[in-house]
Amino acid sequence: MALVTVFLTGFPGFLGSALIDRLLDRDRRVACLVQPKYREDAERRAAELVGDERGDDPADDRKDRIDLYEGDITEPDLGLDAADRDRLQDAVEEVFHLAAVYDLGVSRSVGEAVNVRGTEHVLDFAESIGDLRRFQYVSTCYVSGRHDGVFAESDLDVGQTFNNHYEATKFEAEVAVQARMDEGLPTTIYRPAIVVGDSRTGETEKYDGPYYLVHFLLEQPGFAALPRTPGADDCEVNVVPREYVVDAIDHLSALSRSEGEVYQLCDPNPPTVAEMTAAFAEATDTRVLSVPAPKGPTKRALSLGPVRRWTGIEPAVIDYFDHPTRYVGATARKHLAGSGIEPPPFGSYVETLVEFVREHPEIGSDARV
Repeated sequence: MALVTVFLTGFPGFLGSALIDRLLDRDRRVACLVQPKYREDAERRAAELVGDERGDDPADDRKDRIDLYEGDITEPDLGLDAADRDRLQDAVEEVFHLAAVYDLGVSRSVGEAVNVRGTEHVLDFAESIGDLRRFQYVSTCYVSGRHDGVFAESDLDVGQTFNNHYEATKFEAEVAVQARMDEGLPTTIYRPAIVVGDSRTGETEKYDGPYYLVHFLLEQPGFAALPRTPGADDCEVNVVPREYVVDAIDHLSALSRSEGEVYQLCDPNPPTVAEMTAAFAEATDTRVLSVPAPKGPTKRALSLGPVRRWTGIEPAVIDYFDHPTRYVGATARKHLAGSGIEPPPFGSYVETLVEFVREHPEIGSDARV
């Protein structure tokens, strides 16, 4: 029986690498679009996924089931040469589009090129496939922008404003995906909340989002003063660990009833900003003094070179200290029921995240672009 060939963008990235592991377990052949500058990283990661060091039964042979194709989603035809494009159009039956710029400080031009036009190019490729089973697209809960209130899976354009170009361009990308879905492209959309490291090991690819706070606290001599913007006691920070997101996508993507659905992969009981700060303070053994401070001056101060170098905190993070949106994922919970797949409580793995940061100071905050 011929293996189903899956085309995947976003390898060797954080989520893409973990998802390929699951697809191989489902006896899939995976064709990865890889930027030339990441070719070496992709080859190394692919070798780890199929290598003998995994200790698997020899009968479970993954070798020769990961194929790397050099290209770039920002280019027409994904930057593939004609022979590769034709080969893939004939072989591929399912597309997983994960590639994006996950960076709160991304410029408008880069966000448009990668998140918007890149997604349109992958959509064009998917539509060129003669027998496409499904277009699996990874969006983000933060297409919500600064929506004041509950944002559900059925919501998209609710007249929201946006914190940054990352949110705005991911929103525009999902608008394009939903338009093609409405025109008949068989599609499933996944909106993860803020993805942090594995809850069991702490493993992550880069330190951004909540990690800016962790890193800052670890650099202090047991005491730190932190700005406390209005709303910290009420505004939620919705984070989920990597394995939950990957497990959920793996499970949901295999369901026939997931076609046409939007799934928000979020924590149903997220901590508030104040609760998350307290949890990180305890895990880093740091006494924190909360200093009331308005958001605007705090962001401007963090934008100053000396302050930015001292704190290491991206100014855009401050917008999430008073983020007014709450996320619900009723359809995701319904379709995951009985699978055992659910996000663990943040408090159950916060120490694991912090310990990983302690042990891996070499990891940075730069996004793959």
